[in-house]
Amino acid sequence: MDNNHNHNNGTYDASNIQILEGLEAVKKRPGMYIGTTGPRGLHHLVWEIVDNSVDEALAGYADSISVEILPGNIIRVEDNGRGIPVDIHPKTKRPSVETVYTVLHAGGKFDHQSYKVSGGLHGVGASVVNALSEYLDIEIHKDGKIYEIGFQHGFVKKELTYVGDTDKTGTIVTFLADPLVFTESQVYDFEILRNRIQQLAFLNKGIRFTIKDSRDTGNIIFKDYRYEGGVREYVEFLNKTKELLHPMVAYFEGEEEGITVEIAMQYNTEYSSNIYPFTNNITNPEGGTHEEGFKMTLTRVINNYGRNSNIFRKDESLLGEDTREGLVAIVSVKHPDPQFEGQTKAKLGSSDARRVVNNIMGAGLERFLLENPAAARSIVEKAIMAQRARIAAKKAREATRRKSPLDSLGFASKLADCRTKDSTKSEIYIVEGDSAGGSAKQGRDSEYQAILPLRGKVLNVEKARLDKALGNKEILSMIQAFGTGIGDEFNIASARYHKIIIMTDADVDGAHIRTLLLTFFYRYMPELIVKGYVYIAQPPLFKVQQGKMIEYAYEEKDLDIILARLTGKPVIQRYKGLGEMNPEQLWDTTMDPNTRTLLQVNLEDAMEADMVFSMLMGEDVTTRREFIQNNAEYVRNLDI
Repeated sequence: MDNNHNHNNGTYDASNIQILEGLEAVKKRPGMYIGTTGPRGLHHLVWEIVDNSVDEALAGYADSISVEILPGNIIRVEDNGRGIPVDIHPKTKRPSVETVYTVLHAGGKFDHQSYKVSGGLHGVGASVVNALSEYLDIEIHKDGKIYEIGFQHGFVKKELTYVGDTDKTGTIVTFLADPLVFTESQVYDFEILRNRIQQLAFLNKGIRFTIKDSRDTGNIIFKDYRYEGGVREYVEFLNKTKELLHPMVAYFEGEEEGITVEIAMQYNTEYSSNIYPFTNNITNPEGGTHEEGFKMTLTRVINNYGRNSNIFRKDESLLGEDTREGLVAIVSVKHPDPQFEGQTKAKLGSSDARRVVNNIMGAGLERFLLENPAAARSIVEKAIMAQRARIAAKKAREATRRKSPLDSLGFASKLADCRTKDSTKSEIYIVEGDSAGGSAKQGRDSEYQAILPLRGKVLNVEKARLDKALGNKEILSMIQAFGTGIGDEFNIASARYHKIIIMTDADVDGAHIRTLLLTFFYRYMPELIVKGYVYIAQPPLFKVQQGKMIEYAYEEKDLDIILARLTGKPVIQRYKGLGEMNPEQLWDTTMDPNTRTLLQVNLEDAMEADMVFSMLMGEDVTTRREFIQNNAEYVRNLDI
């Protein structure tokens, strides 16, 4: 451990040791502080610094925050806030800025005087980033003066120095992630940063966020976001590819018990529901009390409105899920002291948030429905349609449940099941067409591989409700084969296979069928994707034969590599479909666990997937055409 830096103030006492131990702990177990030292942890460093600037903006002192990726993957974050304090800290007897960046749990996040709410991690953010950076430099503009301080591996390298005068205020932090910690990669993904910066701009109305990628000097990318409408504009953005049920976004905001609530919502004509809850700008993928408050209020207010305006038949009332069909909503709360369930902040546990959301939204939504009778009527009528479909789907589901998979002959003849009953070992291939299905059945290892051939196109569930989907033979076969049930009765524990592998031809039709299947899973069995059960098989595009030697190429570039090795004239066959392979070839290339390539489908970003699915499968033709034109270059290996 390098101790030289501690003699500068003449004493080397317990407080210094404690500081070093704190940051050493971070270096030893970085995952405890930033979750992972993979790419996600690397990007997390940026958010810790940006969050400090956002807190300054939320406190009313900054209205502009910029992030820049400099050549060499150096990050620079600048705000026009008050500037980090430079006075001497009473406890550490060192400048406050140094304390904030070297002591765990130091910072202005605890007294609620300096910051009402904070998205940062209990004040550990700045010091953790410092500990995990090769170097970190800060420039502070404050009280007409410019100060600089520099750190290396968390230790002060350049003492706080006054370097000039200024008429601005604010803080500029520049840092380089430590390659010894982030061994996988130190390269930032611009799209991940851009996406979150735009999200922060939506969640903090009126504050300007910019992001700039200066790594490739010949191609500098700059984005500038500022949304006066805040979450209202967020909902418009999420709905921009959809056909809307009513033109205006409903928006409610208010503050009670120190908690600020902002809600925006708008229905489209589709059937899925997308509610995105946030606490202090941090997304809560598992929801929590604010989302519960939102759902309860929505159901209550819409039921009241339907009753009072005599839209319902006698004794009719809606369930929560009926009122959410086609809904896109952002529920954003800013909470002075949020309690989360679990470390990851995935779920908000504070019960006061439920109450406050209920109050603010209840009054707001009642007023919205009364002031917009046409929109109100469309919303209630859509919910009634959803309710009728739900009842129809229940009947259809009961019908599917009465038949065990092997009762109905049509089904039994299609599914070639595997012998093992151990679902963790078994896998099911969903194959398009009978000829490929035949090859797959002959080529498979029937101990653990099941084959389900699908005839014809699977229904596009993006344009159909569950009750209609359940009338589709192909979809029924899949549900029965998987054994998990569907929709709200879905239970991952009953899955009969832990690998569901989509195996389609490598042509446009195959890509279309694959997208239809993924849409179906995403809409009605998303947990299969979340748990990593869904895969895409990668059949080869070419077979290269020379004498007795046979090799397969999965992409054009593989073909070039193989051809470069061979002298003489090989015979090249391009596979147009799976049906062109005999069972042995299909096994060798696409089904043998020792040689095949499977792509695991993940939902890293449900919002993104949802927008792409809606675009490709929904009603709006012009955005689809634009999307296809913009992405035409990627179509050869179309993967969503």
